[in-house]
Amino acid sequence: MLKKPQMILIDVDGTLVDSVPDLTFCVDEMMRALGRPVHGEAKVRNWVGNGVERLVRRALIGQLDGEPDEADFQQAYPLFLDLYSENTSKRSRLYPGIREGLAYLKAAGFKLGCVTNKAAQFTEPLLRDLGVAGDFSIIVSGDTLPQKKPDPAPLLHAARFFGVEPAQALMVGDSVSDVKAARAAGFQIVCMSYGYNHGVDIRASNPDAVIDALTEIQPLLEAAA
Repeated sequence: MLKKPQMILIDVDGTLVDSVPDLTFCVDEMMRALGRPVHGEAKVRNWVGNGVERLVRRALIGQLDGEPDEADFQQAYPLFLDLYSENTSKRSRLYPGIREGLAYLKAAGFKLGCVTNKAAQFTEPLLRDLGVAGDFSIIVSGDTLPQKKPDPAPLLHAARFFGVEPAQALMVGDSVSDVKAARAAGFQIVCMSYGYNHGVDIRASNPDAVIDALTEIQPLLEAAA
């Protein structure tokens, strides 16, 4: 059973937002520009979740693990960044239940923050365009600090911002990176069943709870001690 938190931090990609359609468009346009075969959404969906640099490296080698030729990466990465700056939110959508879940959390008085590995230049327009940026008192992006998740630093940074002890904090995410960051920070962790975890069931990472929609957090928190 969860302990009732004072602060809740929520991840973006795979938790709040299905950003794969835009990421796929950008990956495939990048591959076309390089004169290479495109990959399509099913493959890209399995590669996202560790930031766009890692995504580009995976696209260049066509698999999850390994490294491309560095010269290839240096050619491809600026192409991707240009594409993604123009296509951050054109095809991305909030998952079902996100608006309702955030409305409940705000009405219930929880301190809300957003912690993502996505760079601020993409995170802030995406949340703004989808109409949820104003729901968060702090947005910690992938380049806010030198460290990203699974390092606990972004979570602890948000806890200091709110003046909340880690034991009074909850992370909501979708990947093993979120679980590792939360555990290292001393946070509780609830995961979405539908997110980006490279095809592995997030239950294997032993979060404190797994839910199918953000609306399902209400009974969990109402039952919390």
